[in-house]
Amino acid sequence: MFRPEEIMETVKMIKMENLDLRTVTLGISLRDCVSKDLDELKENIYNKITSSAENLVDVANKVSEKYGIPIVNKRIAVTPISLIVGGAIKDLDKEEQIKACVEVGKTLDKSAKKVGVDFLGGYSALVHKDATKEDMALIDSIPYMMEKTERVCSSVNVASTKTGINMDAVKRMGEIIKETAYKTEKAIGCAKLVVFANAPEDNPFMAGAFHGVGEGDKVINVGVSGPGVVRAVVEKLPDADFGTLANEIKKVAFKITRVGELIGREVSKELGVKFGVVDLSLAPTPARGDSIANILEAMGLEKCGTHGSTAALALLNDAVKKGGAMAASYVGGLSGAFIPVSEDSGMVEAVEAGALSLEKLEAMTCVCSVGIDMVAIPGDTPASTISAIIADEMAIGVINNKTTAVRIIPVPGKKAGDYVDYGGLLGRAPIMKVNKYSSEKFIKRGGRIPAPLQALTN
Repeated sequence: MFRPEEIMETVKMIKMENLDLRTVTLGISLRDCVSKDLDELKENIYNKITSSAENLVDVANKVSEKYGIPIVNKRIAVTPISLIVGGAIKDLDKEEQIKACVEVGKTLDKSAKKVGVDFLGGYSALVHKDATKEDMALIDSIPYMMEKTERVCSSVNVASTKTGINMDAVKRMGEIIKETAYKTEKAIGCAKLVVFANAPEDNPFMAGAFHGVGEGDKVINVGVSGPGVVRAVVEKLPDADFGTLANEIKKVAFKITRVGELIGREVSKELGVKFGVVDLSLAPTPARGDSIANILEAMGLEKCGTHGSTAALALLNDAVKKGGAMAASYVGGLSGAFIPVSEDSGMVEAVEAGALSLEKLEAMTCVCSVGIDMVAIPGDTPASTISAIIADEMAIGVINNKTTAVRIIPVPGKKAGDYVDYGGLLGRAPIMKVNKYSSEKFIKRGGRIPAPLQALTN
C-alpha cells in the first residue's frame, strides 16, 4: 500500500519535476502470421496488430487519468520482421525482396495509425554472427521503408559478447544510415534507426524495441523516466560525499520505479495481457530541467563533458539500477541513464559550450545504458566513418558485456556548428564535429571480429 505522504511526494514529482511514464509498450508476437503469400502475410500482420492493440491507447489514457501520472507515448513492439518475411520473399529476386519488405513496413505503419500508437518497433534484423538473404533484404530495404512510413522504427543487432562483431553488417549499416538520411526529410529516418550490440528483447524504448523470440504472445512493458526528480534530489545535497549521494539517488529511483510498476500492472490487468518488465531508465526530454547533463552538473561539474563526467555518470547509472531493482518484481530493458544529445537540453548546451565532444560521449557510453544516441553529424561524413563509429561502440558493448547502440544522424547539407530541429521529444540537435581522418581501409576488411575470451562461460 502507498502511504499518504508517498502519494503527495509523487504528486510533487509529477507537477514540479517532470516525472512521467515515458512509454507503455505492447509486445506482440507475429510468428503465427507467417505465410508464403505476401498479401496473406500482410493481412495476417494487420489483423493481429489491430486486434491485439485496439484498446491499448484508451486503456493507457484511462489509467493515466486515474492515477494522474502522464503516459507520454503508447507504443507497439513486434517480432523482428526479418524472421517473419522469409517464406513470402525467399523465391523473389533481390529487388523484389526489398519491395516486399517495404510493403510489410507500410502494413506496420498502417496498423500503428489504426490503433493510434505513437511508434511501432520491430522492423528489425538480428545479424550479430551472420546474415541470411532475408536479413539482408530487410536491411537493404530500410531507407525505402523509412521514406514511405511515419511511425515504424528499425533496429539491427550487429554484435554480441557471445559472437563478436559482424563487421560486414557494420559496414553495410554505415551505408544504410547515409542512404536513409538522403531519403527522409532532415534525415528524420535516422532518428528511427538504431544499431545494437547485445540488444535486449524486452526493451520498451524506441527505436530499439522488438518483441523477442523468448517472449509470449503478448506482453506489456513500461519505461519510467524521471531525470528532473533525480536532479532535484542531487541539488539538495551540494556538499554530500559520493556514498551519501548514491544512497539518496537509490531511494528516489526506488520511488520512481514503484510508480512504473503500479501503472504497468494496471494497464496489463485492464487489457488482459501479461505484465513484463519495468525499464527504469532516466530518459531525458528537451524540457528545461529534465536533463541527464543537469544531474551531472548538479554533482559539481561545471559543464557536462568535462573531466569527471564519466565517473559521475557511472555513479548515477549504478544507483538508479540498484534502487530500481529493489522496487519492481521484474526489471528489464535498458534500465539506467540515457544520454541522447538532441533530446537533452543540457547536453545541447554542453556541445555548444565546447565541453562535450563525440569522443567524450563515446567514453561516457562505457557506463551509460545505451550509447551514441541522437547525435547529428555533418551530412558529408563518409559511410565508412559512420561504420567506424558504430564499430567502436559495438566494441564497448561486446568487451564490457553490456548493451550499446548507435543512433546517429548525418544531416544532408549541414556542417559542424549548424543545427537540425525535429521538435517534440526528438528535440534540436547541434551538428557535432567528426574526426576527419579516414577509417575506410579498416572497414573494408570485413569478416567478423571474434568474441572476447569472457564469452567462453559455458
